[in-house]
Amino acid sequence: MSETTGASYASAGVDIEAGDRAVELMKEWVKKTQRPEVLGGLGGFAGLFDASALKRYERPLLASATDGVGTKVDIARQMGVYDTIGHDLVAMVMDDIVVCGAEPLFMTDYICVGKVHPERVAAIVKGIAEGCVLAGCALVGGETAEHPGLLGPDDFDVAGAGTGVVEYDRLLGADRIRMGDAVIAMASSGLHSNGYSLVRHVVFDRAGMTLDQQVEELGRTLGEELLEPTKIYSLDCLALTRTTDVHAFSHITGGGLAANLARVIPDGLHATVDRSTWTPGAIFDLVGKAGQVERLELEKTLNMGVGMMAVVPAGSVDVALATLADRGVEAWVAGEITERGAHTTGAELVGTYSN
Repeated sequence: MSETTGASYASAGVDIEAGDRAVELMKEWVKKTQRPEVLGGLGGFAGLFDASALKRYERPLLASATDGVGTKVDIARQMGVYDTIGHDLVAMVMDDIVVCGAEPLFMTDYICVGKVHPERVAAIVKGIAEGCVLAGCALVGGETAEHPGLLGPDDFDVAGAGTGVVEYDRLLGADRIRMGDAVIAMASSGLHSNGYSLVRHVVFDRAGMTLDQQVEELGRTLGEELLEPTKIYSLDCLALTRTTDVHAFSHITGGGLAANLARVIPDGLHATVDRSTWTPGAIFDLVGKAGQVERLELEKTLNMGVGMMAVVPAGSVDVALATLADRGVEAWVAGEITERGAHTTGAELVGTYSN
């Protein structure tokens, strides 16, 4: 007589033991992100942050954001490199939070996989932890979910949520901006984590390029360029708020430079950004030429070499640029705030990019 074997979680494709091993491997990286306000360790049902630390604020405002890194995860999967995509995740979340002047406090992550490969998951968390250190926040928890049947065994996605705090009377934004303010641009490290659906379509489907292809104008392989981590500006922006009178920040993500800058420009005012003040990196030219992508389409999809912008009084420009230079951030005056005309929107790019 043959015996039948009952169904199990493992036979359905979920490996609990592999998940437990992934948690053990990631613990050392999570420890590196701890702040004094964090209570408990990894493995609890909830991350704990001691809110009594906020007593030093007169009127603390909590800022929160959530994001992912889009189809850039497919580049990581194809290259088998998993310890940078977490860095991208922290940048996308915490650089949104710092825009209002908030100090990043803590973050949680969500990693969804088709099959748990413990070392792979740990590598992703390593990147998240290293990003949290650069942003000055703690990684207080997260979730790894295994979805066999919905995702292939090598497929994965990541998402994260973060929290920061800012004093009410130090909140940055449109209401602080004045006519005559200067717009300072901070250089991006490349494509960052937006526009990869367009980029992948252009370089793979239309140009027939491969990730291991050496590209002379990039000075490295296409894969290395596409996987370049997103720059994390959080501590640089906070340093700027301590040394000078910042009126607003704008994180240049999906939608491009003009659309994101317009989000912080008040009614009645207009931001003019001069393209001639910088030269976009070679990857932007490559995508444009390889896909015959019109300039305006590129500009509303990619950051074009600018990852963050600051709006400061004209008299604060020298101090602002010196502060950023001291921190190793390439920055320059890219534009100004003027009165909005009858046919202008919140922000526009003018001129031609410098060669």
